[in-house]
Amino acid sequence: MFHDYGDILTVDELMEILKIGRNTAYSLLRNNQIQAVRLGRTYRIPRENVIEYIIQKCR
Repeated sequence: MFHDYGDILTVDELMEILKIGRNTAYSLLRNNQIQAVRLGRTYRIPRENVIEYIIQKCR
C-alpha cells in the first residue's frame, strides 16, 4: 500500500492515502493527530507517522 510513496509525504499524498479532503488533512496536521514538520508554508509528513495514525484508529 505504501510502497508507491517515499519516506516523506506531502499533504496531497496524505489525502490520497487516507482518501480524505484537504480541510480534513490540514485539520489532522494542525491538531497533531498526525505528527509532521512544517517548513515554511508546507508540511512534510513522515510515512511512519501516517502508519501509526492508521493503527491507532483501527484499535
